Amino acid sequence: MKILCLNCGSSSVKYLLFDWQAKVTVASGLVERVGIGGSFINIEAPGREKVTVNQDCPTHKDAIQLVIDTLTHKQHGVIDGLSGIAAVGHRVVHGGEKFVKSVVIDDKVVENFREIASLAPLHNPANIQGIEAARLLMPKIPHMAVMDTAWHQTMPESTYMYALPRAWYEKYAIRRYGFHGTSFLYTAKRAAVLLGKDPFKTNLVICHIGNGASVNAVKNGLSYDTSMGFTPLEGLVMGTRAGDCDPAVPLYVMSREGMNPGEMDAVLNKKSGKLAITGKYSDARDVEMAAEQGDKRAQLALEMEANRIRKYIGAYAAELGGIDAVVFTAGVGEMGPLTRAGALEGLEFMGIKFDKERNAVSKTRNAETEISAKGSKVKVYVIPTDEERVFVEDVVGLMKGNYDIHTRFDYTFQHDDYRNKLRDDAFAKQCQKKPELLKVAVNQPRAAKR
Repeated sequence: MKILCLNCGSSSVKYLLFDWQAKVTVASGLVERVGIGGSFINIEAPGREKVTVNQDCPTHKDAIQLVIDTLTHKQHGVIDGLSGIAAVGHRVVHGGEKFVKSVVIDDKVVENFREIASLAPLHNPANIQGIEAARLLMPKIPHMAVMDTAWHQTMPESTYMYALPRAWYEKYAIRRYGFHGTSFLYTAKRAAVLLGKDPFKTNLVICHIGNGASVNAVKNGLSYDTSMGFTPLEGLVMGTRAGDCDPAVPLYVMSREGMNPGEMDAVLNKKSGKLAITGKYSDARDVEMAAEQGDKRAQLALEMEANRIRKYIGAYAAELGGIDAVVFTAGVGEMGPLTRAGALEGLEFMGIKFDKERNAVSKTRNAETEISAKGSKVKVYVIPTDEERVFVEDVVGLMKGNYDIHTRFDYTFQHDDYRNKLRDDAFAKQCQKKPELLKVAVNQPRAAKR
């Protein structure tokens, strides 16, 4: 049984084909520049060279057709036809309050997504376009939706409500929703395994740090608070997003510059964050390189980013009344020792101590590592996220009829014996060049430990 996962952005379609019986990724890739000309698709499969095919895709329907054609291609394809796909899982960024878990998609569900599309205007319209296109192209295959916001529906009213007129919530559903839910679900379950604790007796602060970034307070295994709010704009300093700022600032500048709401929205989402601080760079790698070369504004950007993360770790630890672990995940969280170090400096008084050498070594997306110092009361883990695995297991659960909210659903990755063979194999190869990784890796197969 093979599951196709689709993540449709405004100008891209990310895909992954997973074999549930073999528990391995069959192929993955990305269609880029959808609707803007010069479109192309990449496909990667285990044991094969990466293939790139140039083909114009004016619409998401064209892009998804290209995904199908590529997966079934005689030379570089991996399946014989659509009969090889049992179900399709779609990422939907915003599920509002209507959806607390993944769902089978029908016309009513699509209509519900349209009704709340204004809550995520940069994401949901593209998600909907992808769903409609895929259902047209694969009408006999069941389609499911996995929402980023569903994980956070356990937040209490005291953390998800804003101190704004109640009518705004009642009329426009303005409240904190939170995002990166599938990533937080996966890493929360994995952290409980590493701690050797019942996931529903575990308190965590999880830092999903990438170009988009957020922090999640997890209380007894449930999302309790999170840094992103009504939209993904609130919270941390991000690549191009401002994060937290005095809400009077945009109003003041709009009145002085004669800007309209759309123009200000573009500034806050696309021209702020590290890009605004440095004046040049939004990518973490570029910022770090510039900082190492003495660029003062790049250094400031890193300091501001780290300070904001540190503030949230401290605030959430206080909110939870103590934590078992701090977890870093996503691109920068997994591969950015400099950012992690900046975020953790000075937290010793809270029982959070990290080992500088272990932190410097921990740069891998193929293994879970521990960067805590000896004697640290709070563990510090780096856990590579696997959102696609959550997608696949939700879809399979929906197909089998045993799926439910995560408190009543058994994920394979929440067990001690869970393994990801592709990651294990990739980590073994990585250790041939960097054997020091074995010293920081946790929960590795015995062969790897030897």
